[in-house]
Amino acid sequence: MTTTPLRLCIYGSKGRMGQALIRCAAEDSALRVTGEIDAGDDFAAALNQCDGVIDFSVTHITSTVAKACADAGKMLVIGTTGHELPERELIKQAAEKIPLVFSPNYSVGVNTLFWLTRKAAEILGPTFDLEVVEMHHRLKKDAPSGTARHLAEILAEVRNLDYVEAFRHGRAGIVGERTQDEIGIHALRGGDVVGDHTVIYAAPGERLELTHKASSRDTFARGALRAAQWAVSRPPGLYDMQDVLGLKSGTL
Repeated sequence: MTTTPLRLCIYGSKGRMGQALIRCAAEDSALRVTGEIDAGDDFAAALNQCDGVIDFSVTHITSTVAKACADAGKMLVIGTTGHELPERELIKQAAEKIPLVFSPNYSVGVNTLFWLTRKAAEILGPTFDLEVVEMHHRLKKDAPSGTARHLAEILAEVRNLDYVEAFRHGRAGIVGERTQDEIGIHALRGGDVVGDHTVIYAAPGERLELTHKASSRDTFARGALRAAQWAVSRPPGLYDMQDVLGLKSGTL
């Protein structure tokens, strides 16, 4: 019995992630890229020829892509990061009409890190100071990375802290002693680093560090393709990679 391949449109096809998606999709007979879209291309025509869209373009384009997919009834996977609150609200609105996966990171390893970060924070308790350190290539435009922000959001949720109030992006000057109700996030940029993330739990006498290092963008591309295959048969709703991997079921 022959299975019809999932037809995908890649938005942001000329970028690093777009090229990785096209390359990895070509290795999977269950997938077929029917549209490669970048700035100035005819997205409407490509949308008619696909079953779903994977968007790794730029932040300000996402809301337009999400609305078009919602209007056309096409599944959408969003890998672009750095969205502000208004853009996030538009994404939520689109998810009322279509299955939409919106995740700060599509790596299976990083999503395991998300899970471990929550569990470690719950086990270690409030006496440990919490810090997040990330490093990316020199061309990355947003800081902190979407992954680092999500790690900090997980920590804030476990501690019942308001993320905006708890967030400390680096420190300079006479800032006083560190408080229990702050989470440090530090963004490093340089070279061609694909993505390193470390969560630090520090207490008097001991320190625990959880680290993930990505050496290839193919890791994220394969995860996003897996998310698309999972989402296409789901009802409308806002999902993330934790849903795709079943990490919210508590089975680990």
